[in-house]
Amino acid sequence: METKTAVLIPCYNEAPTIKKVITDFQRTMPWAEIYVYDNNSTDGTADIARECGATVRHEYRQGKGNVVRSMFRDIEADCYIMVDGDDTYPSEDALKLEKAVLDGKADMAIGDRLSSTYFEENTRKFHNFGNILVRDLINFIYKSNVHDIMTGARAFSYDFVKTFPIMSKGFEIETEMSIHAIDKRMQVENVIIPYRDRPEGSVSKLNTFLDGWSVIKTLIRLFRIYNPFAFFGIISIILFLISLVMFVPVLITYIETGLVPRYPTLIVSGFLSVAAIQLAGVGISLQNMLHKNRQDFE
Repeated sequence: METKTAVLIPCYNEAPTIKKVITDFQRTMPWAEIYVYDNNSTDGTADIARECGATVRHEYRQGKGNVVRSMFRDIEADCYIMVDGDDTYPSEDALKLEKAVLDGKADMAIGDRLSSTYFEENTRKFHNFGNILVRDLINFIYKSNVHDIMTGARAFSYDFVKTFPIMSKGFEIETEMSIHAIDKRMQVENVIIPYRDRPEGSVSKLNTFLDGWSVIKTLIRLFRIYNPFAFFGIISIILFLISLVMFVPVLITYIETGLVPRYPTLIVSGFLSVAAIQLAGVGISLQNMLHKNRQDFE
């Protein structure tokens, strides 16, 4: 049976670069079907892509997460290569990503920019800091070894694409992909690729602070979903320690005098300790449910 590779390009106002991205992939991977999913562009991106011979489809719900959801739902292939339409990833490197998936070495092959030229090419310092922060947080929390969480160059197996429950709407989709692969014990391959900054005239749609905050919120949400015992356990421990700090002085006073002069403090301490116990129970219950869900997934 012939192996099918699909190149997926989510686009929003990428008219200055989309032609070069498509023609580069047509030259490098002539066997692949190229799909451009236009996300309400107003600069003629879809028309340019169509003229270049790509299959153009539209996603009218704004946000990269919405676009990826439609791409993964609609397209059938053995290997899915996803790249941005901004010409920051050389098409030649997609061959390495494709090979990792088709050789069975990866369910998700990650184009690792951070180990190559990213910090030299990217002039947005807060982006650099954000990439490192998110990567290190995820690797610390999940005991993983993903080198580049926010990269826009990835390849996926059929199993990954068809089992990935997409909840994110925007740029936080990359974080969600990485955590899904880690949680479901899928094979993740780090493939070092060069990165080049956007050419002149091409403008990034990523807002450093707003999208960065969205990524952090997504990280917290996914931590709660994928590791509820740790999430609720941390909150439980914090509340219990606060209740202990409030209770100990009241206890010492009672031992010394036989009196309890600060009833409000004692009551608040009691409520906090009860809340801590309840949260610990919630964490245990949700962790058991998560374990059952993982069994069902397998």
